[in-house]
Amino acid sequence: MAKEVAAGFDVDYSLEIVDALCTKLILNPSTFDVIVAPNLYGDILAYVLAGVAGSLGLCASANLGKSHALFEPVHGSAPDIAGRGIANPIGAMLSAAMMLEHLGQREQTMAIQRAVGKVLAGNIFPPDLGGHASTKAITQAVIEALA
Repeated sequence: MAKEVAAGFDVDYSLEIVDALCTKLILNPSTFDVIVAPNLYGDILAYVLAGVAGSLGLCASANLGKSHALFEPVHGSAPDIAGRGIANPIGAMLSAAMMLEHLGQREQTMAIQRAVGKVLAGNIFPPDLGGHASTKAITQAVIEALA
């Protein structure tokens, strides 16, 4: 179906085998803009790219349908660390930014992305990025960066 849809637009289209695509994404992730994949392959690719980005905790996701959309961090609920204050909240924040962009709120999207970038550039890192900042500390730092 993707091939038929792509034919109606001026876009490059290629069919890839998931294991070979993983290698291509690790070696040169910027060569891809959009990847359409079934759920299992999408999960595999998301985890591979999270490693390229540095942590699963940084990654946002969107599931877009014809009349509904769902935005969530790639890592899901992370029940193994629930209540410990060590979860990286950035994936959730960037998912919210994606939702705002989907709703046409470009200025708010950019504000969140800039605030997250400012915090990470300031060397405030949660444990999954090698730091010691708690979930609450990261969240507070991003809120302050938004002000």
